[in-house]
Amino acid sequence: MKAGMIVTDLDGTLLRDDKTISDFTIGVIKKYQSEGGIFVAATARPVRTAREYMKILNLNAGIFHNGAVIQEKGRKTGGYGVKNAGELAQSILERYPFSNIAVEAEDVLYANFDAGRLWPGAEYISCKTFAQLRGKTADKIIVEVASLSEMEKYKALLPDELYIQLSENKIGMIMNQSATKYHAISFLAERYHISMDDVIAFGDDYNDLEMIEKCGKGIAVSNALEIVKGVADGVCESNQKDGVARWIEGNLL
Repeated sequence: MKAGMIVTDLDGTLLRDDKTISDFTIGVIKKYQSEGGIFVAATARPVRTAREYMKILNLNAGIFHNGAVIQEKGRKTGGYGVKNAGELAQSILERYPFSNIAVEAEDVLYANFDAGRLWPGAEYISCKTFAQLRGKTADKIIVEVASLSEMEKYKALLPDELYIQLSENKIGMIMNQSATKYHAISFLAERYHISMDDVIAFGDDYNDLEMIEKCGKGIAVSNALEIVKGVADGVCESNQKDGVARWIEGNLL
């Protein structure tokens, strides 16, 4: 049985550790699409750092910032942002003055610290107070954290419509409650007239948990966190071994 839609995380899942995609994986995706399947990337990355992969793979759609931005063939068709981003960033700094904060807004990164330390080569606008973002809607706000427990202290500062989620064990991502990969997948499935039972999701990290658990079938790569593998319907080979593509070839093509 072939799924109507495949959704995959990028880093740690579809991409190898050196951030490349093998010719084998590219070929499998093209074959899947040629047989009528919809292929979607769902990533915490902003549009600008995922654009080359979208182009290489010629994907049908992309979910960026964990669902804050949804694009189809390069055109934004949906998304869920963080309102009054500047005010929220400032309120965090008032409570925790030494917080390292970054804000993604309109595909531009703003940060009050050396963002290149967390994201080597990242281009960003340095700012201390985030005053220029007052009244503006952001895709997400990021706080640097050392653990899940450290991230918890920021929850009390968030309005009800926002949540915070750990990623890569180093950042807490503050997002709109509706900005989840699963919610964005549901949006796209409705637009493509595909049942959620016919969606297969691949992932490895905390932000993949919901889609792995709730989509028709959830597959974790073998290098995934144990908690992700625990809710998955199956485990494929690692990102280093083209696990996603090999699973698709073996089960769908």
